[in-house]
Amino acid sequence: MLFLFKMGFLEISWVDFVDVSLVAILLYQIYKLIRGSIAVNIFLGILALYLVYLIVRAAQMELLATILGQFMGVGVLAMIILFQPEIRKFLLLIGRSAEINRGSILKSIAHWRNDYHDDFDVHELMEAVKTLKATRTGALIVFSRDMELKFYAETGDPLGAVVNRRLLISIFNKTSPLHDGAAIIYQGRIKAARCVLPVTENDHLPAHFGLRHRSAIGMSEATDTLVMVISEETGRLILARNGKYIRVLKLKQVEQKILEYLHNSEPKIWEEVSVEPEPIEPQEVKA
Repeated sequence: MLFLFKMGFLEISWVDFVDVSLVAILLYQIYKLIRGSIAVNIFLGILALYLVYLIVRAAQMELLATILGQFMGVGVLAMIILFQPEIRKFLLLIGRSAEINRGSILKSIAHWRNDYHDDFDVHELMEAVKTLKATRTGALIVFSRDMELKFYAETGDPLGAVVNRRLLISIFNKTSPLHDGAAIIYQGRIKAARCVLPVTENDHLPAHFGLRHRSAIGMSEATDTLVMVISEETGRLILARNGKYIRVLKLKQVEQKILEYLHNSEPKIWEEVSVEPEPIEPQEVKA
């Protein structure tokens, strides 16, 4: 075994260095998952209880040590139950990373099977978006490139219709029974409408973000999708991807982002995007 250096009676090898580095990366990823959520307080509570158990056992308090020891005996199972949402997010993160690694193979298979991007009429979509923004009609649209999203589609009403302006406006019309939920677009077609999406647990979102916005960001965290939201109150539009979001976009930029996603040619800006301040709109002064 090759030793890197020696510290007192400890001999540090390259394997130890790699081991510590991997553990540090793992802990950092866990911290990113639980940051800003109630899971941080639960973790600190468990850590404090474990420290009390060590002190009690060192002080030879047999009765209390026995009680706490029984709890520590099922500690792993208790942590799995308490941290179930965070563990699920972590596994999803690993699964999505594996999917990215085999992305070139999947991309070639997808193109061989069905190059549906050529059938997707983005101009019809953008005409509908323009109308929805102008009329301040709330909308939530999920774009899926490779995944069928069967689980989420089954929560709504199946359509299987070609994307067109009139249909999208009809779906999100305030009097339509399909408007309360998301529309899923897959392989150039509206797969389903009135779909229920997961809601993000991110506590650092702007206070004015409603359930549509939080559902869009939650969906982008859980799946490899691009999600569009149009606010019912302001008519403003945001795009969500990988738990990040971009706003204050022109329609031409929105169209470009959608095409980049569908053609799998997205820039790395999605990994670095930060919250941008919304422009202050002039208020009409009444005489």
